[in-house]
Amino acid sequence: MKFYDRDTEIAILRKYEKNSSVAAQMTMLLGRRRVGKTTLLKNTFTSTPVLYFFVAKKNEVLLCEEFTRETEEKLAISLGTFQSFAALFKTLMMQSQTENFTLIVDEFQEFASINPSVFSDIQNIWDSYKNSSKINVIFCGSIYSMMTKIFENSKEPLFGRITAKMIVKPFAINTIKQILHDCHPQYSNEDLLTFYMITGGIAKYIEQLVINRAFTKKKIFDVIFSESSFFLDEGKAVLIDEFGKEYGNYFSILSLIASSKTDRGDMESTLQIPVGGYLDRLEKDYGLIKRRRPFGANGGSRYNKYVIEDNFLNFWFRFIYKYRSAIEIGNLEYVRNIVERDYETYSGLILEKYFRAKLIDSRQFSAIEGYWDRKGESEIDIVAVNEFEKKLVFYEVKRNEKRINLQLLEQKAATITKKYPDFHVEYKKLSINDM
Repeated sequence: MKFYDRDTEIAILRKYEKNSSVAAQMTMLLGRRRVGKTTLLKNTFTSTPVLYFFVAKKNEVLLCEEFTRETEEKLAISLGTFQSFAALFKTLMMQSQTENFTLIVDEFQEFASINPSVFSDIQNIWDSYKNSSKINVIFCGSIYSMMTKIFENSKEPLFGRITAKMIVKPFAINTIKQILHDCHPQYSNEDLLTFYMITGGIAKYIEQLVINRAFTKKKIFDVIFSESSFFLDEGKAVLIDEFGKEYGNYFSILSLIASSKTDRGDMESTLQIPVGGYLDRLEKDYGLIKRRRPFGANGGSRYNKYVIEDNFLNFWFRFIYKYRSAIEIGNLEYVRNIVERDYETYSGLILEKYFRAKLIDSRQFSAIEGYWDRKGESEIDIVAVNEFEKKLVFYEVKRNEKRINLQLLEQKAATITKKYPDFHVEYKKLSINDM
């Protein structure tokens, strides 16, 4: 698959590369697994030699052998042998006093299990040589909790050392549409919705569907529910390292959220355990869920709902993890039939998320939220407000436009509009035809 988008990220990274010719740069680059971090980095730097170190789960001495070969080849120098990454990093910092180059250390967080002292060693070396060095260092990682702890926890040695931070996000909707158009120009809105529902803009998932020429709902489900499917174990592959031994409770909570049990009370009554701490960590430490409040509610509102931000993980927990017993005995057709049965309802929720994302990308509004009353009723799919222009727009989203009732929407919005007497108010329909 050809390289798409990332113009903004490339421009920022190249600015850091240019800055490194004057002063040493240390960037933390973070993004969930499969989002395309490595591909981005390998397509970015043009002004300096680039060293690429991948931190595999192996002995530190063996890693140093690989990294040394990479360095000698790219910088055309002879280094000898190293027993520790710290010694090699010190040599590179010294080399950068006379030569400007870029160093990418991919899956940097893996040093926590290989040799945790690496982080304090790097701190000492960086502090000693950064003022005289011309190095552009990118520490790249995919385990959100560990990377943020390494660089943003005030008790950790590398706290306060990074000069920049970048989070690589999934492709935006316009890029997803461009990829689909390039590969399958005759795609329908239903094809687009299913493609978005499964990939959510994650580069690796898009690549898997492109390789398999799966651009329609049927073909996409054919790929997912095949015997050798890449997707069936993907949720575990992405999250087991994040959660460690407690993954069972986290997975149970995520499965409930994906199945529309989005209220904390519902979760606790189902699981019979307190879930507040888990929800806080899922939101703040792992960045996997988002707490939503009804439009206009204050920060202390008790009427919260939780959603999984990642489209694929939401699908995986809703259908694959939930019915893992059938998956484990190879009854993939059973699970696929459930997906087909629930597709209309489930894809309707994804359609609402699609339009939220489009409205965010439009940059026309200061806030985009949903609304529900204290009973969890009178729901409004999207409330978009532009404070500057004094504009308030209510959206009803349904797959079938004929099922949208704007008069009912206006009635449900009355409680809100009373609080905004000076605002211009609009009521709009959004359906699959508007994608």
